[in-house]
Amino acid sequence: MRQGDLILSVSTVGQIRSEAIAMLKSETQGTIIEVPVHPGDRGRKGQPIVRVDPKPLDLAVQEAAARLEEARLKLLDNTVPDSIVTGKAITGERLKNAEIRAGLEAARVALDKARLEREKADIVAPFDGVMDEMRVSVGERLATGQEIGRIVDPDHLRIDAAVLEHDLPLIRPGGQAVVTAAAAPDQPVTGRIAAILPIVDSATRAGRAVIRIPGTGVLRHGMYADVRLEAARLPDRIIVPFKSVIERDGRPLVFVAKDGRAQWVYINPGRNNGAEYEVLPDSATGEIPVKPGDLVLVEGHLTLTHDAPIHVIRRAERKEP
Repeated sequence: MRQGDLILSVSTVGQIRSEAIAMLKSETQGTIIEVPVHPGDRGRKGQPIVRVDPKPLDLAVQEAAARLEEARLKLLDNTVPDSIVTGKAITGERLKNAEIRAGLEAARVALDKARLEREKADIVAPFDGVMDEMRVSVGERLATGQEIGRIVDPDHLRIDAAVLEHDLPLIRPGGQAVVTAAAAPDQPVTGRIAAILPIVDSATRAGRAVIRIPGTGVLRHGMYADVRLEAARLPDRIIVPFKSVIERDGRPLVFVAKDGRAQWVYINPGRNNGAEYEVLPDSATGEIPVKPGDLVLVEGHLTLTHDAPIHVIRRAERKEP
């Protein structure tokens, strides 16, 4: 047993989702020359996922640069004679019109576009994550808009959990959320209530709470999980495990291990959260009959008698069969 805060909770279920999941698509076309990241590999933001042969794109940049140079020469041919005659350089609206006639601005745009297309030869990770699937391979001809693969952020997860309308006033953003998945029932993960969404479904009479949890390697996108949301925090209480409390002759009690024997102690249990009970002072004496540090039994105690000899096996000492 322990002394501390008892967290009352609202229980619900929800599906775990990644905060960032993206299907990557090609923004260019060409022959794939390298796929440096494979399914299951972790990629960093900006790291190349697929590389397309850059040679045709390099040639397009060179061609656009040559056309820009041609436009500049044409501009000089169109303006230098007038400058020699007048003795003044052409400026203002006349210069702008001359640049348009020479095709200078269009050539600049074409060069910028060619350089942008060259940059797209490397399809990069948009965020830190793990490749979930890859749909292309080296040597394949890639088309614009073609799906390349899916990347998932496993480190930042969320749950959209349904909360019945009568429980919504009990929870608040910032409250604690304890998440347990069937894949690891003995490894609960603690998160926080990030938001309580404004709409209540009229059919289910439930709203939604958004919970953010850290990735642990156990919880994964798509899993369903049990969720306990903090509803109230009762500070500085004497607390015993829920499983330790049993009844004899209609009176609640716990078994306390002392000197190799199980001694039952009647208690006055207060509120519980499904995992722990608070122990209230006795109505007659005003004292709490158990103290922090007492070893209370949570298994094998249902049929015990008072002062029965026992051998205590702590959870950490258990061995798998």
